[in-house]
Amino acid sequence: MLSFFFYVPFSFSSMMATLSQTKELFRRADAVCFDVDSTIIKEEGIDELAKFCGVGDAVTEMTRKAMGGSVTFKTALNERLSIIRCSREQVNKLITDHPPQLTPGIRELVERLHQRNIKVFLISGGFRCIVEHVATQLDIPLHHVYANRLKFYFNGEYAGFDESQPTAETGGKGKVINMLKEQHGFKNVVMVGDGATDLEAYPPASAFIGFGGNVVRQQVKEKSLWYVTSFGELLKELENI
Repeated sequence: MLSFFFYVPFSFSSMMATLSQTKELFRRADAVCFDVDSTIIKEEGIDELAKFCGVGDAVTEMTRKAMGGSVTFKTALNERLSIIRCSREQVNKLITDHPPQLTPGIRELVERLHQRNIKVFLISGGFRCIVEHVATQLDIPLHHVYANRLKFYFNGEYAGFDESQPTAETGGKGKVINMLKEQHGFKNVVMVGDGATDLEAYPPASAFIGFGGNVVRQQVKEKSLWYVTSFGELLKELENI
């Protein structure tokens, strides 16, 4: 019984210390990197594109598996795009007719981070053409966007995706963070996201914040030292500086 009573407080206090450290890293960050789909926007861009192209159900299930970490990201991306086979015209029309919906609080959070001279980056396994639209809404420079590039033939038909982009790979978000550290000299980089590809970026990210404001992925929730369901929680933490 003695070992039981000593064990529980120790484990709890250790967890709290780690949570406290994660919050401190966020408050003192040089840069904060956000996932896009189901994090700073409410939807999964590839699922919306699939629905727009009439193949939504098949692709949504593949996305669920990819975000849960049960298949490699590149495999899931290739399989989904092979079903969608979207044209350039369809992508442009999706953005015009069904623009991405920002998650409540993200605009204020990014504005506050910019005010504190904390650099903000978007690192997404989604498509650059959609992510750039989101970045523009949030006043994030386009050279702070890392995402996958769709390829089209001269007539606008689907021709694949650029497999050389780091975001097309499992572990790609971590590669981008390493590159940002090298290029900018960042010491403290925080990753915020909802999915398995975001979680695996820590390390090299200094800290990871799991986000469940749009969808809760149980694997990510269980492994996150700090898990939030609204950006208001992050805004509140910045007030502690």
